[in-house]
Amino acid sequence: MIDDRKNRRPTVIIIDDDQSVREALKGLFESVGLSAETHGSVKEFMAADDPEKAGCIVLDIRLPGQSGLEFQEELAKSNLPRSVVLISAHVDVSMAVRAMKAGAIDVLSKPVREQDLLEAVNRAIACDAARREEKTLNAATRSRFLTLTERERQIMALVIVGKLNKQIAAELQLAEPTVKLHRGHMMRKMKATSVAHLVKMADGLL
Repeated sequence: MIDDRKNRRPTVIIIDDDQSVREALKGLFESVGLSAETHGSVKEFMAADDPEKAGCIVLDIRLPGQSGLEFQEELAKSNLPRSVVLISAHVDVSMAVRAMKAGAIDVLSKPVREQDLLEAVNRAIACDAARREEKTLNAATRSRFLTLTERERQIMALVIVGKLNKQIAAELQLAEPTVKLHRGHMMRKMKATSVAHLVKMADGLL
């Protein structure tokens, strides 16, 4: 069995073209017990990246080659978005708005106050953990859904839109006891504790 504890431990990835900034930030994060790694450019980061690694990215907006802002927007559209905190010596309103619209956790001006950065990073790590947990739960839900029979899927679709057993029976031209039987099997297979829980799981299948 593969040990993925390393991937589960949050890591702060610092991408900044200024070596002194990289070293200072790495020291800051490690001083509070966080794991940290540094890269001087987006290209350098991409060459070594493990997208399954938990944590967040502290990203300089102005970088050689692909800018931090462009890269953050690219990440936001990917299959595995990352939690990003942007930093820059020159932050204007339009730049900050653009970054926040793409899902940035925060946009901070250099020189960054240590407490502000640590608070933003902690929020980013929490956001990343929640997103990964939701992805895991949705994958489990999808696996359970695949075990349903065609009839159970039909009944599930009608249950989540609020149809009662009597209404489902009429729509599918089944006896109501038959609907109750299939519905019970479906709820057990999906491990749904209530209709509300089933609806929430169904949202994750979309």
